[in-house]
Amino acid sequence: MPPTRVRQPPVRRRERPPRPPRSPRSPRSGQAVRFPVLAVVFVCAACGLVYELELVALASYLIGDSVTQASVVLSVMVFAMGVGSLLAKRLRCRAAVGFGMVEAGLALIGGCSALALYAAFAWLGESRYVVVAFSLAIGVLIGAEIPLLMSLIQRAGSAPEAGEEAPSVRRSGTRSGVRSGARTGARSGLAKRARRQAPPVEPDDAAGTVADLFAADYVGALVGGLAFPFLLLPWLGQLTGALVTGAVNVIAGGGLVLWVFRRDLTIRSRALLIGVNMSVLAVLATATVLVDDFEEAARRAVYGDRVRVAVHTDLQEVVVTGGREGPPDLFLDGRLRVAGQDEYRYHEALVHPAMKGPHARVLIVGGGDGLAAREVLRYSGVSSVTVVELDPGVVRLARTDPALATLNAQAFRDPRVRVVYADAFNWLRGAADRVQERYDVVISDLPDPGITPSTKLYSEEFHGLVARVLTGAGRFAVHAGSVSDRPHTYWTVDATLRAAGFATRPYSASGRTPGFAAGPDRADRTGGTEQGPGDWGFLLAVPGDRPPVLGLAPDAPRLRSLGAGTLEAAARRAERARVPALPSSTLVHPRYGS
Repeated sequence: MPPTRVRQPPVRRRERPPRPPRSPRSPRSGQAVRFPVLAVVFVCAACGLVYELELVALASYLIGDSVTQASVVLSVMVFAMGVGSLLAKRLRCRAAVGFGMVEAGLALIGGCSALALYAAFAWLGESRYVVVAFSLAIGVLIGAEIPLLMSLIQRAGSAPEAGEEAPSVRRSGTRSGVRSGARTGARSGLAKRARRQAPPVEPDDAAGTVADLFAADYVGALVGGLAFPFLLLPWLGQLTGALVTGAVNVIAGGGLVLWVFRRDLTIRSRALLIGVNMSVLAVLATATVLVDDFEEAARRAVYGDRVRVAVHTDLQEVVVTGGREGPPDLFLDGRLRVAGQDEYRYHEALVHPAMKGPHARVLIVGGGDGLAAREVLRYSGVSSVTVVELDPGVVRLARTDPALATLNAQAFRDPRVRVVYADAFNWLRGAADRVQERYDVVISDLPDPGITPSTKLYSEEFHGLVARVLTGAGRFAVHAGSVSDRPHTYWTVDATLRAAGFATRPYSASGRTPGFAAGPDRADRTGGTEQGPGDWGFLLAVPGDRPPVLGLAPDAPRLRSLGAGTLEAAARRAERARVPALPSSTLVHPRYGS
């Protein structure tokens, strides 16, 4: 009988209890991600606001009308930021690569925006559409930043710690074959039970993350807004300042992705980001090296080949053109201020009708070129001339440049002339208490009232301040823009003077201007209107209700363009263009327009 086999019961292998699930990220690791992200948000916000202010400043300088340009840039950029936030939703699955590419694009477009805008103005003569295009592009990229950073922070909250393999890595690193599958199947049930029994992982505080991001964003915007006027513009200028800002932007954004979130990148994505960021840095560095040559070429395209002096003061760009033999032309921020060939027509018409009467003490508002002072000093009865000029750089150039100093007959070397560097509005507010004697003549030698920075100096409040420092028999001469080209602006100045208690007499002077329009908008320089307005409009005002009589003083010097008959014809010519029933312009309601 064969032996009976005794069936042994299977020996159960002692199974090890599953390891408890590991916490997704320790608090220390979370802070290690959060702080670099907030620092980069701070830097990127500062750079974004610099791009915005750069567009506003350069558009106001090139096109004019700073209120309109600021409104266009801000409104388009805020709208584009909303569009960018929506478009960023498509990049959330690849937030690290998306954020790196967004910052590289923002650095390139924002850094080169000033160059492109200036080039369009210099060679095409039109920059409005370029301003809108760059505002739109920069706004879209800025709007995509915060959503992508939120995705990165949330992903970092659920990522394994440094040194721990990611789930996909653990799965790919296990032994293949039946043994791996059996081990996984044997432990799956126990692992599920262990996960059900383990305490849930606390999710990231989304509200706190949003608050931190926006706090860093707003503080960065504050720093960028202060750095632009006080650091970048004085030290680097508009073009170089934008390029340096772009370099800082690409370094901060690229560094964050390539270092802090490097585990979210594939080898191909990492190589792509490194190549793009290095290319952007190379473009910005090359542009920075060549920016002086670019600016010189653009200046020749704008002003011609006869640029003699080009300086940037603390307030504006001052350019003097002309040959050594001929008279110079003076441009302030691209606007023709003095046309050397016929400036005498303007200054004789502005000054001499006001000198009929007492003229011992004369106040000139503006006139940093010294040409109005030159005409005033031709009267022997003048004892003192006070020139209130905002920009010391203009007066310095008028004193030291041989061509300008010759043109103004060395007016600033005359001991009767005193120069005050101040804002005319603020200076006049305190002048009534400081001045021992009132002025016999006040001359307003200011840019066109349609230019936004000059608007307050053509307001009813400013004219009221002039009335306080003027004698009872004093005269007030005002340059009010072109009568023929901008009649609405000219007659608004007249209405404002009358509202301030003056009686006025309008008149104009004819003259030619070489190339640039003297008005506030120079965008039509190459649009078929090469020649600017053919006249200058003036207003002679006196306190009271009786308009002054146009004429010349008995001791008036010999003039090249004015005479008794000339003034009468100039008054009739201005009256023919009168626009009736216009309201006055005030500080809170400026009314100047074309």
